[in-house]
Amino acid sequence: MRAVNHDKQRKRKGQTMRESHGIARHVRRTIGTAPYGLTIAMLACCAAAAQATPMSLDVSGKIARTTDSEHRVFHFSEAQILALPAHSISTSTSWTPKSPFSGPLLADILKTVGAYGDRIELHTYDDYTYTVPVSDTDRYGVIVAYSMNGKRLKISDFGPLFLIYPRDAYPAELTGATADAKFVWQIKALIVK
Repeated sequence: MRAVNHDKQRKRKGQTMRESHGIARHVRRTIGTAPYGLTIAMLACCAAAAQATPMSLDVSGKIARTTDSEHRVFHFSEAQILALPAHSISTSTSWTPKSPFSGPLLADILKTVGAYGDRIELHTYDDYTYTVPVSDTDRYGVIVAYSMNGKRLKISDFGPLFLIYPRDAYPAELTGATADAKFVWQIKALIVK
């Protein structure tokens, strides 16, 4: 199962590359047929839309508190995420050099919703799903990062939320394909199981 998830993660990168090439093809076609000012305006709108994914998080499953009792979901708005105590982990990932990442502890998010499960299924904007044990929150002090190097994460650079483990502090445990799969980006929802 882990190999499948790692393969899917690699596929995600390929899809992003293909999407970029598709946009480039569209731009080349558009530039050739549209007035210059209109082309620039269209490019600006496309770029803004690609970066405008709001920071929010829905948590469901085995939770005691909800903001939407009908759907049994706790919805964290951007303001609520930013109101949680921020923690930092300075680490490298397989995709980034050593950098400071900041955001709330995953444990604080789970505490806020009254989570009582032993696994967390993470869901992303690009339909990737991965499950991590709740025990990782205490063992590693995992954070749900919203910034890297002091800059907010955008959808194009792992945002708006990126699950970060202190890989450099635990190289024997958090290096390799299985560990890489835990570094989930573009998170939109958690299901506590």
